[in-house]
Amino acid sequence: MATTWTLDPKHSELQFKVKHLMITNVTGTFKNFDLSVITDSADFKNANKIEFTADINSIDTNNEQRDTHLKSADFFDADTHPQLKFTSNNYVVNGNEGTLEGNLAIHGITKPVKLKVEKGGLVVVVTDKQRRVLQ
Repeated sequence: MATTWTLDPKHSELQFKVKHLMITNVTGTFKNFDLSVITDSADFKNANKIEFTADINSIDTNNEQRDTHLKSADFFDADTHPQLKFTSNNYVVNGNEGTLEGNLAIHGITKPVKLKVEKGGLVVVVTDKQRRVLQ
């Protein structure tokens, strides 16, 4: 039976770090993002579909002028492309590590990406007659 998993936004964060002018790093976050995973079992070992979105207008690099520039047509073009999106097409797990492959769409351009993933641990959540083991 397929199970759909969703992100707990109160216990999640999305951070990034980008090399700037080859001399320093710029760090930032996206404040609004979402993740859903569809599996055929009670764990993520056979995730069939993983989808992730982030709201471009929620970018925060702790510099309002830079954030405004990143949202402009020079970079993300948030008015035309308000989200970045990742959709998986292959997930392979081996113990606590694995790879996640899929398509990443940013600024209207979609490209294949391959990501390293690491299992952070397990949390058992019990809600209204449902028991979930999160990995």
